Amino acid sequence: MKREMSINGSFYPDAKEELYRYFEHFNKHLEEQNINTDAKQSRAVIVPHAGYVYSGYSANLAYKVLKNSKIKNIVVIGPSHRVAFDGISLGDFASYKTPLGDIEASTELGDSLKDKFSLSYFEQAHKEHSTEVQFPFIKHYMQEVNILELVYSSIDAKQISKIIDYILEDENNGVVISTDLSHFYNQEEANTLDAICLEAIKNLDINKLHSGCEACGITGVQAMMISAKKLSLDFSLLDYRTSADASGDTSRVVGYMSGYFNE
Repeated sequence: MKREMSINGSFYPDAKEELYRYFEHFNKHLEEQNINTDAKQSRAVIVPHAGYVYSGYSANLAYKVLKNSKIKNIVVIGPSHRVAFDGISLGDFASYKTPLGDIEASTELGDSLKDKFSLSYFEQAHKEHSTEVQFPFIKHYMQEVNILELVYSSIDAKQISKIIDYILEDENNGVVISTDLSHFYNQEEANTLDAICLEAIKNLDINKLHSGCEACGITGVQAMMISAKKLSLDFSLLDYRTSADASGDTSRVVGYMSGYFNE
């Protein structure tokens, strides 16, 4: 079974030529700012999941770091926005469709996760933008990699952390944690709330995370922080911005960030 696209043409372009123009635009801006990611390497990143016009630049930075690790499997972990359910759903797919071509599923890793953590497949959860917007980036930067999609709803972060720990035990595996930050405050308010998130993640401070951070994927972020503590990983911020950087409207913004974990 193939995981079909559900938000192509809205969150990201449906035409591969237009997607390539986005990537070229992002990377041209990096060159103009003298930002070089070649020396950075990670198997665990946090990325945003809005439309590419708003958060694509942030996400692009993280994938340029992730590709340097030469991993073979990526597990994309994101919150469910469309449906509520208990637990976490593992996509039961043989491949994932993107405008740039299909990505093969990490079937062996998927079977292992399913058995070890008793994961099930909830079909309605997998028309989810928090995970799907990541697939074209992965296909563009890591053409030979295989992927899995994990979408969570009501679940304890410690349960997701155990899954992350298991994934990262193998140096061929990586994880992508998907989240946006605060939603629909003015620019000043958003900056204040998002600063709580960024400080908490940088210091792996879970109490701080729950003292005002309004990330929609806070459960996945907390899970990654728990794992980072156990694995002695540090966090490096790559980018923070709001939707106002693209729209110019500072009255009602959404916050975005990207960063990576490493020893």
